Amino acid sequence: MNIGLFFGSFNPIHIGHLIIANIAVQSADIQKVCFVISPQNPFKKSKGLLHEFDRYDLVQRAISDNPKFMLSDVEFNLPKPSYTIDTLSVLQQKFPQDSFQLILGEDNLEHFTKWKEYQKILDNFGLLVFPRPNSQIDKKIENSPNIRKINAPLLDISATFIRNAIKNNQSIKYLVTENVEQMILSKRFYT
Repeated sequence: MNIGLFFGSFNPIHIGHLIIANIAVQSADIQKVCFVISPQNPFKKSKGLLHEFDRYDLVQRAISDNPKFMLSDVEFNLPKPSYTIDTLSVLQQKFPQDSFQLILGEDNLEHFTKWKEYQKILDNFGLLVFPRPNSQIDKKIENSPNIRKINAPLLDISATFIRNAIKNNQSIKYLVTENVEQMILSKRFYT
């Protein structure tokens, strides 16, 4: 099976993530999208990061109604911070019958060449890229045949905006699924 891997902190998962994943599974040559919860992104600070098990539960709630979506906690048992190539190597060993491609925002391409073993990721897995505002692509990789753009709407919904709305007692309705909103509010996440 060809699986699109959508890595992220998902802090919290929002409607933009779900729209991108749905478009990817419909328009790219993948059968499923696997959301991979990253406990700690090496390029981001962990301040304000909800515990990974809570983020896992939020993603599980958000994707539960779509049989083409799945969830992985593979990075929970890997050294932190998580490096994509290490996770890909583990997944390749565990599931040799499957092939994997990364789903990521175009804004990641500006610094993609700083990722650990970025060329190996490009050569062995490839990227499915969705548009992001004000994105630039590193010249070293802009003509790579292993980077494919997903025709998706330009979405600028951010988890930071959602967390700030929660802190300011503003509604997050329509930014996250209803069951995610209920869990965030009932457990008082991000307050």
